[in-house]
Amino acid sequence: AQKELLDYNGSGVSVLEMSHRSSDFTKIMNTTENLLRELLSIPDNYKVMFFQGGGTGQFSAVPLNLIGLKEDRCADYLVTGTWSSNAAKEAEKYGKVNVVHPKLDTYTKIPDPSSWSLTPGSSYVYYCCNETVHGVEYNFIPETHGAVLVSDMSSNFLSRPVDVSKFGLIFAGAQKNVGCAGVAVVIVREDLIDHALTECPIVLNYQVQAQNNSLYNTPACFSIYIMSLVLEWIKNNGGVDAMETLNKKKSSMIYDIINSSNHFYTCPVDVACRSRMNVPFRVGKKQGDETLEKEFLDGASKLGMISLKGHRSVGGIRASLYNAVTVEDAQALKAIQHAGPIRAGYAAGSVGPGFSKVKHSQRYRWRCT
Repeated sequence: AQKELLDYNGSGVSVLEMSHRSSDFTKIMNTTENLLRELLSIPDNYKVMFFQGGGTGQFSAVPLNLIGLKEDRCADYLVTGTWSSNAAKEAEKYGKVNVVHPKLDTYTKIPDPSSWSLTPGSSYVYYCCNETVHGVEYNFIPETHGAVLVSDMSSNFLSRPVDVSKFGLIFAGAQKNVGCAGVAVVIVREDLIDHALTECPIVLNYQVQAQNNSLYNTPACFSIYIMSLVLEWIKNNGGVDAMETLNKKKSSMIYDIINSSNHFYTCPVDVACRSRMNVPFRVGKKQGDETLEKEFLDGASKLGMISLKGHRSVGGIRASLYNAVTVEDAQALKAIQHAGPIRAGYAAGSVGPGFSKVKHSQRYRWRCT
């Protein structure tokens, strides 16, 4: 990307200034779509589209295109964190929204499916596969009993294999695992794209964008180009199976320290649904010790680790372990976690075995959103 910033493939122009209808950009679009289809084994009866507006834009686009599938204009939502809550609130503008489980006081678990009450005749069932703010991730695909299943996979997209055929629609903002901000991927079954409400803005209309190969309006050309490079990197590094192995290894390192710290570190999330992508934890006590957490963040910052502060709505610490974060990066954070209790006066043995000194030869970046 750096080498081609000013001169793409010897064309003399940057992708930033390239016409979205040029042959060069057509190749970029086709390459990006083909890589996605290959990495996820996307069936032929699914459309792949690229939208502006990020994941939040799809909070509107999903109900605008799908809530009219059934006459009652009703949709079921699983609300297990900030992003699914925001999506449900947006959908209420266009139809009836049913939260299928008892309201959660805190977003630290996924309600048991036996407690869900799905609506007969609902247009779709919606869930956010990984909630970045609270660190809650589904390790199963919800059973909808025939209803169309919609998933926001923005923060764990391509972090593991997924059976696309079980979904009516998957969307994902690119900026976590597959590129930079500016573009969202939409993968939707073909039979679902011709049901938009009359009030649906044309730039969010799935049928219009599908018919125009995501070129009805000027797409986020450079963001799509960056995505193609990231997808190529994922392919060359073993695909989604390899990403899953690495992500399990990285997250296990961090959770192992938390679990063996004699409560010096605490993670509020139910063990059954702890995220591999976003690990939230408190330092010193269950509700966090402000002084110790500041010391932790300051110490990490001195070693080049940034953006470890938890989301403003929950506080604490949060490590985001997206695909680009290496095992070495996770080991560096693990070493800092191990040193924390010792500096605070806890017994060294209370946090598991010792670690060799980590050489910090680069800046470790922990992106959190």
